[in-house]
Amino acid sequence: MPKSKVKFSSMAFSHWDVNETLPAKFKRLLESSDLADRINGKSVAIKMHVGSNMTFSTIPPVFVRILVDYVKKSGAKCFITDHYINGRHPEERGYTSSTLGCEILEGAGFFGKYFYTREVDFKKLKHIDVSGLINDADFLINFSHVKGHGACAFGGAVKNIAMGCVTDRTRGELHSLEGGIEWNKEKCTYCEQCLQSCNHHANKFEGEEYKVFYHHCTFCQHCVQVCPTGAISLNGENQADFEEGMAICTKEVLDTFDKNNYYHINVLTSITALCDCWGLTTPSLVPDIGIMASDDIVAVDKASIDAIKFDNLIEAGIPKGHRMGTEGHLFQRLHGKNPYDQIDCLVKYNLGTTDYEIEEAE
Repeated sequence: MPKSKVKFSSMAFSHWDVNETLPAKFKRLLESSDLADRINGKSVAIKMHVGSNMTFSTIPPVFVRILVDYVKKSGAKCFITDHYINGRHPEERGYTSSTLGCEILEGAGFFGKYFYTREVDFKKLKHIDVSGLINDADFLINFSHVKGHGACAFGGAVKNIAMGCVTDRTRGELHSLEGGIEWNKEKCTYCEQCLQSCNHHANKFEGEEYKVFYHHCTFCQHCVQVCPTGAISLNGENQADFEEGMAICTKEVLDTFDKNNYYHINVLTSITALCDCWGLTTPSLVPDIGIMASDDIVAVDKASIDAIKFDNLIEAGIPKGHRMGTEGHLFQRLHGKNPYDQIDCLVKYNLGTTDYEIEEAE
């Protein structure tokens, strides 16, 4: 298999000039691609994470507007989409139809009931419910903010699809591959941080007992990671199953489109330890890197992981007193999981190649 090309716009600059800045370079990256011909006359879904609460590390609106303007100039119609749009109030982070130049729509409809199901049979993963608006679009631009992730170590193009282009039922089945939730009463201080961190109101205390309503639980692990005493944990954890489930989900979503009808763009700025869905932003782990783009989801995510190096760690991005591991990638030392496991699973399902070459967009 030939090497996949990964276009790259670097954050580095040589002199004080607007044309040396990342937004200007992003424009040139898009113009140097063949996207214009591929999207002409089509409906384009731009899938991105709109963040929540006090997050300010998501993709800045200036980059989103550049992409939207490019799509429209190329003769296509487009919309921004994510899940939980209405509950996340994207307007609080500058994401409005007027600033971005297109509508911002809930992928599975206002009630989350508009989707197309693809049946699969992988352990607890049985239903890939592809969001209706994703399914109905002619073309998918997978516009991802790169960051760390507690469940899979690294959140990039794969996470943006596997977790963001499907319904709660599919997300719950994906996370359930990791194991169930276990509570240790003796360790619990009843601080209720676990309740405050749950985006789905799936947990509560009944008297002195901790209860999880698994109908609402998506196994996102927010409660596990925020618990200060380690009273909440996952039992029967199987990270390999979870990584494979993400690959299966990614494949089913991408199979909705002809092979020439999707494109992946990773934004490597404000690279923080946690997913944007936490509703908070911590300091960056490493300096901003730039933007990468490719037809190949394996290549673009591997190139992104490769670019994030432990040697460039900004210690302020790690909580005070947090003990990191001593081996492996930065995200592995931080979250205890190898980010390259995602890549191996994608290769297993023939979703791309790890053999890539960087093509810098001047």
